[in-house]
Amino acid sequence: MKAWIASFAVCALALVAAPALARAWQVDSAHSTLTFTNTYQAVAYTGQFRTFTASIDYDPADLAKAKFDVSVDITSLDTQNSERDSTALGADFFDAAKFPKARFVTTAFRQAANGDVTAAGVLTLRGVSKPVVLTVEFVPHGDAATLDVTAHVKRLDFGIGSGQWSDPAMIGADVAVHGHLTLDAMQH
Repeated sequence: MKAWIASFAVCALALVAAPALARAWQVDSAHSTLTFTNTYQAVAYTGQFRTFTASIDYDPADLAKAKFDVSVDITSLDTQNSERDSTALGADFFDAAKFPKARFVTTAFRQAANGDVTAAGVLTLRGVSKPVVLTVEFVPHGDAATLDVTAHVKRLDFGIGSGQWSDPAMIGADVAVHGHLTLDAMQH
C-alpha cells in the first residue's frame, strides 16, 4: 500500500511540474525559408525574406497553448531582381527605411473536423496591423519537426504599393506567403 501511495505521489508531482506551454521549438535558420508569390503585369514572380526569427510553441495535441511569434527583417527581401528589390524597399512599397521589420503573432488555433489546422493572428507590416489566418501543417520527427504555414495577404490593406502601383492589374493585390520551417525541440 505504501508503494502505491508513493507511486501516486510521484505521478501527481510530475503532472503538477509539467510545463504550462506547448512544446518549444527552435528554428533551424539554415534549412528554413519565408517566401512569397505575386504577379507583375500578370507574370508570376517569387521572392523571399532571407532573415527572420520565430518563437514557436506548438503541440498538435494541445492547440490552446500553441503560439507563433515571427519577426521578419524587411530589408532582407530578395526577388532575384535588384531593380525590383530596390523599388519594393522604397517609400511606395515596404518603406523599409521607416518600417524595417514586420511581425506576426498568433491569437488562436483551430482544428477542423477533417484535421486541418488554422492559426489566426495579427500581422503588423508597414505600421499597419491586420488579422491574417495561416494554414498550418506540422509534421513531427521525434525531436525534430517541419512546420509549413501559408497565408494570403492583401497588400493594399497594408499600404504596400501606392500611387501608380495600387492598380492590381499592374501588381497583384493578393500575395501568397509561405513559410517552411525546420524545427528542433528545445531542451528544458
